[in-house]
Amino acid sequence: MNLIIRTDEKLAETEVLIRCACVDEQVEAIVASLQMHDRRIVGRTDGESVIVPAGSVFYFESVDRHTFAYLSSSVLEVNASISALADELAHSTFVHAAKGCLLNLCRVRSLRPYVGGRLLARLDNDEQIVISRKYAKEIRQRLGA
Repeated sequence: MNLIIRTDEKLAETEVLIRCACVDEQVEAIVASLQMHDRRIVGRTDGESVIVPAGSVFYFESVDRHTFAYLSSSVLEVNASISALADELAHSTFVHAAKGCLLNLCRVRSLRPYVGGRLLARLDNDEQIVISRKYAKEIRQRLGA
């Protein structure tokens, strides 16, 4: 793959052009990654609404009917269910790790087997997430592990 970056001061916004012989998994992954930078998540912390890029979220988790977005060093409460977030973030780097958890694959540092056919994912911030057996195969495939 060749990567060429050209600057043009006349452009009002960044433009990305992908030239390829065919749209394969690699191209789809590149597009999904780029689209993550345009998606925004609105959450609340300390009574304040905060807007963050979806790509900065390590994972979403539902606890007692509340959904939380976990970032590198903070947590936001999000006013959406896990299923609504899964629909909104379909065709992105977010996948189910458990029924109540969406994991950002771009934030996974390593995977290792865990008891009962599950996986243990270590994230870039050193948190560990248990991936249920139901979703382990898909995550292994998506990460090429």
